[in-house]
Amino acid sequence: METKPILCLDFDGVLHSYYPSGWKGASVVPDPPVLGAMDFLREAVEHFEVCILSFRSHQEGGVYAMIDWLNNNLTAYFGTTTATYILERISFPREKPPAHIILDDRAMTFNGVWPKMDELLAFKPWHKREISGKIDD
Repeated sequence: METKPILCLDFDGVLHSYYPSGWKGASVVPDPPVLGAMDFLREAVEHFEVCILSFRSHQEGGVYAMIDWLNNNLTAYFGTTTATYILERISFPREKPPAHIILDDRAMTFNGVWPKMDELLAFKPWHKREISGKIDD
């Protein structure tokens, strides 16, 4: 069996739009998917071992809330058969896996040069910047 590289995805702000509600607790996931998230997951499971890791991951009810949210949104988007296929190929680790790549809305790529403190303090995740196409209404 061929081993796929690990793709680690953050949940809030990457899959779950986190807009307009923001954080409501580990087991509460009220907002719609980020535009394109469901199609991305469908393709990603074919090329990667997909892991979803979140601040929610180690909190009571957090993993179940993410699974339930994904199941509901994947089913609404693709139907039950495809949703089940995708979900069966996603894991929910409680610690950061040895990923090939990580997608996170609150990260900077370290390129060997330490950023200046004002750059770090001024950082805004994509959904806090002025852009269009934030969520799939």
